[in-house]
Amino acid sequence: MSPAVRAFARREWGPLFGAVRAALAARGPRAVPLTTAAVCLTGLFQLVQNQPWGYGPVQAVGSVRAEDPLWAALARTPLSLFVPALDLPVWGALAQVLVVFGIAEICLGRTRTLVVAYVATLAGTTYARVGIALGPGTPLLGLPASDARVVDTGPSAAVVGLAVFVCWRYRARLTGWLVIAAMVVEAVVKPNLAGKEHLAALVAAVAAYGLARWRRGRALPRAAQGRGPSDGPGGDSSGGPGGGASGRAVGGLPGAAPGGAAPGGAAPVPGEGSSGAADGRGAEPGGTVGGTDGGAPAGAPEPVPGEAPS
Repeated sequence: MSPAVRAFARREWGPLFGAVRAALAARGPRAVPLTTAAVCLTGLFQLVQNQPWGYGPVQAVGSVRAEDPLWAALARTPLSLFVPALDLPVWGALAQVLVVFGIAEICLGRTRTLVVAYVATLAGTTYARVGIALGPGTPLLGLPASDARVVDTGPSAAVVGLAVFVCWRYRARLTGWLVIAAMVVEAVVKPNLAGKEHLAALVAAVAAYGLARWRRGRALPRAAQGRGPSDGPGGDSSGGPGGGASGRAVGGLPGAAPGGAAPGGAAPVPGEGSSGAADGRGAEPGGTVGGTDGGAPAGAPEPVPGEAPS
């Protein structure tokens, strides 16, 4: 492999690979309990729905059609992620869940993985209703009325949404754009319900990433202000009478906060603590697998202007 290819691979996938490797080396399968449960649930649904007595119950709890009442579709959507499509090989669904959900669980945490997966799936389900209402005469967006009876299950919408979110979060920009390009080509070559739902899931995932980045950008100035010295009486930070401890050398850094964090350091991602995998969320960029010592893992992504490292 040429040095240029190695350098590209290190820039594109180094931070992501480093985070996943560190989490798996430290905790093994315990780093991905959500993914393990999702794989087992997908396999269980596949086994049950292929039994003479099992197809009906699985459809009742995890089958979504655009013709169903909205409340029923919303209630079934969470489990529909784990019901494999009958016309596709189950190993494909299992592999998608294992790889993409596993990486996302380590890099984003369990809660965020579930939220992004559900939002992407719900976007596809909602689009199906909108597209059928618009009708086939509407360019690009319209769907035929017959698609209202198509069973809409499987993890594919969640997988493409998580893939783009994780890639962009870990600076694998080109890989994220390649996923988007592949879904666009799929929708053009085979303009069916599944292909267009994947595009809707991508739009939802990109919007979720933009919202998360905007929130991190807003949190950084507030965190920096909170660490700044007080100008009020008795609020002098020089370490003098009535002053705080921030003016003293703590952790070997002049003016550092207790624990060795330098002033103006990275603020935690909104909605996440700073403990990383210690509370079951996995490794975050800018934190170790355990997340308790504040160190950065090898290959952590470089911060971008205006974005707090997370």
